[in-house]
Amino acid sequence: MYETLREGLPGLGLSLEEETCRRLCRFGQAVVEQNKVMNLTAITQPDQVAKLHLLDSLSVLKAADLRGKTLIDVGCGAGFPGVPVAIACPEAKVTLLDSLAKRMAWLEPTLAELGVDARCLTARAEEAVADRRERFDYAASRAVARLNILLELTAPYVKVGGAVLALKGAAAAEELKEARGAISRLGLKAEEVLDFPVDGAAHSVIVLRKVSPTPEKYPRRYAKIKQAPL
Repeated sequence: MYETLREGLPGLGLSLEEETCRRLCRFGQAVVEQNKVMNLTAITQPDQVAKLHLLDSLSVLKAADLRGKTLIDVGCGAGFPGVPVAIACPEAKVTLLDSLAKRMAWLEPTLAELGVDARCLTARAEEAVADRRERFDYAASRAVARLNILLELTAPYVKVGGAVLALKGAAAAEELKEARGAISRLGLKAEEVLDFPVDGAAHSVIVLRKVSPTPEKYPRRYAKIKQAPL
């Protein structure tokens, strides 16, 4: 895992200290171990964890300068991309949000053991925003939903001037086109799509700038969002 991670960093234009890489791999290994008793990931081969979890998550650092900034990882799952970001950029203030209490009950003490400074929050995205509206510089998310659904869950958290960072695969361009209505209604503007091939597969970070406040009526209840995407 360590060797694969080190080999992949230049492709992202990143350079990390040896100890940082080892901490990233310790987290990756912790996910693999916990996956034996809890469904966290289908990716368990060490080299694939490095490529498809760690390096993929670190692409966020090429999309935004997070030093001294606040970031919320919406639907963090096993901790991607938020935990690798917190490890590689300790100057960022990272909040990990997920609705599955069992998963977060594992993640919080695991981060404490690894010395990772990130806050864990157990709640549904459309509900937790009530007292966190437009409080973050950035909202990131990976493998949660198609972009036209995801943006309604993430944009309300972001301050005007900040951005949503959506990690996507080969369908990034298609999803961006599909989400045009959501982008305009939620106060966003598509800024750029950064492509990072990982192990021969297309990986992208879609950067959507927050140009105006998101209307108070968003987000709607998740069932409504899914039934009638913007």
